Amino acid sequence: MLPKYSRILLKLSGESLMGTRNYGIDSKMLEQYAKEIKMVTNLGVQVAIVIGGGNIYRGMNEAETGIERAQGDYMGMLATVINGMALQAALEKEGVNTRLQSAIKMEQVAEPYIRRRAMRHLEKGRVVIFGAGTGNPYFTTDTAGSLRAIEIKADVILKGTRVDGIYTADPEKDPTATRYETISFKEVIQNNLKVMDMTAFTLCQENNLPIIVFDMNKSRNLLNVVTGNAVGTLVQ
Repeated sequence: MLPKYSRILLKLSGESLMGTRNYGIDSKMLEQYAKEIKMVTNLGVQVAIVIGGGNIYRGMNEAETGIERAQGDYMGMLATVINGMALQAALEKEGVNTRLQSAIKMEQVAEPYIRRRAMRHLEKGRVVIFGAGTGNPYFTTDTAGSLRAIEIKADVILKGTRVDGIYTADPEKDPTATRYETISFKEVIQNNLKVMDMTAFTLCQENNLPIIVFDMNKSRNLLNVVTGNAVGTLVQ
């Protein structure tokens, strides 16, 4: 089995780590993700990962929390580092060499983000997890994923979600919604489809970086995407 992509950036939401729980990290989900990622690294694919922090903290609702947006965003960044550490532990338990790099300095738990070092890790077959978003408030982890993917010259962004692609409408609310197999960046904008936030999406569009949205929770789906099977929706 030959991979279609040699270097990928996998974008995971923090919520996906909750599994059946209401918050926090479900160890079964961690284990499942680690096994799926290992299958891909066994093919020789270089894997970088950006993970959100929404299962621990979401910094958006200033009106409810009384915490200003910038402060809340920094708290969210720390949540992504916690998730990164958990995923690193799960991957290493599966025998996958992993490095966690943080955009906010915290030497005891993660390397600082250094682009050249990250690329060297990837070349040596290590999985690299990028924590703490971009290191700046007002930017989402989607934007961090797009930025890091461009910086490390990834072939594609794989956005692992709970749905199996991009639909004409929300499939959970509209039973007539149909899934796109491929769609252009222009069509996504015209139809106001929610793939990523606009900053992240525009970065990918300007740098001709394709995005595949797929269901990460279905067994072997990541492997199928990487080997070029028609899984999910391709945006290009």
